[in-house]
Amino acid sequence: MWQENSNQGSIMVGENSKKITIISLVCVVIGVAIAGVFWFFYSAPTASQTTAVSSSESPQTPLKMSSYYIVLPDPFIFNVSGKDRDRVVQIKVQLMVRGEVNEALANKHAPLIESVLLQTFAATTVEQLRQPLGREQLRQQALTTVQATMNKMTDMPVVERVLFTGFVMQ
Repeated sequence: MWQENSNQGSIMVGENSKKITIISLVCVVIGVAIAGVFWFFYSAPTASQTTAVSSSESPQTPLKMSSYYIVLPDPFIFNVSGKDRDRVVQIKVQLMVRGEVNEALANKHAPLIESVLLQTFAATTVEQLRQPLGREQLRQQALTTVQATMNKMTDMPVVERVLFTGFVMQ
């Protein structure tokens, strides 16, 4: 009889150690979850940090404003001169703007933007467009020209990026 009690006692000790192990694991998992939540919320930028970042950016492009893409419906088709021969180029363009106000302004002035882009594109050469760096310079020049034009019209740059979504040279 004494052995039966002792076996039951050892079974109880085994069950208790399993319970303690399970409870310990649950406590560790909960602790890690709580630490993760604190890290997530306290590592995010505070309002003062966000304001500091926003103030360094231009007032027309705050961090929280949504991006809108304006598809210019027709591709730009123009001739460019080269050393050997002239080429025909086709570029599809989209404009990235921030906020609904800039979207409305860009849509309102789309014909003017298209005209300025066509003038900018027509001033390039075949040699410039053959190189990726040359195409990037053209895209940057197009952005600068569009922003300058929109500044004259609206006192804001309006367009944040000019995107080439299609490029063919023949």
